[in-house]
Amino acid sequence: MKRITFYLDFISPYAWLAFERLPEALEGLSYSVTYQPVLLGALLQQHGNPGPAGIAPKRDWTYRHVTWLGHAQGTPLQMPARHPFNPLPLLRQALACSDDGHINRFVAGTVLRHVWQGGHDALDPERLNALAAELSEQVRSAGQDPTGEAPKALLRANTQAAQAAGVFGVPAFAVDDKLFWGLDGLPMLRAYLEGDAWFASGDWDSAPRVPSGLAPKAG
Repeated sequence: MKRITFYLDFISPYAWLAFERLPEALEGLSYSVTYQPVLLGALLQQHGNPGPAGIAPKRDWTYRHVTWLGHAQGTPLQMPARHPFNPLPLLRQALACSDDGHINRFVAGTVLRHVWQGGHDALDPERLNALAAELSEQVRSAGQDPTGEAPKALLRANTQAAQAAGVFGVPAFAVDDKLFWGLDGLPMLRAYLEGDAWFASGDWDSAPRVPSGLAPKAG
């Protein structure tokens, strides 16, 4: 059985789509999944990437694209009332349900649906209270406070571990020494789990070694 680490941030519509698509995409295979919340903004900042929402025309396209993908995939997806937003309260709420930085599928799905179904404000105080109540039975026995130090420390550790593993965006899926990125990376992930000979051909390692044709910028 292969163990997959699913890196996600609840701010990402593609994380929601991939979360819903994953069981069907990997149907019939032997695997387990651990869900690891990370701070997408820190991953983007590390590489000087403003993200899709930081480029106005790309923002427009992304919101149209993910709404269509939800329709095409059969996954309910409505843009929240405000986006982007600060995902820290949601990440910490989820990690209040964890001892080791991983969350279960129920917790991940509950928070993702909170954001991506209904078109509501993800940070509305009343809705956050309702979310906390829905997750109350998942909170660790020590009664972790989402605003306390433990969830904050887990989020920092998760994000740093993701950066060290080469994760540059979400959703991302790590298995063995391989990293697969994005909703459209799921077919490639399945092929790897099925033992596709391409992964032993050397192309996985040789493809990124193509020299850049762009001269480095002057200092």
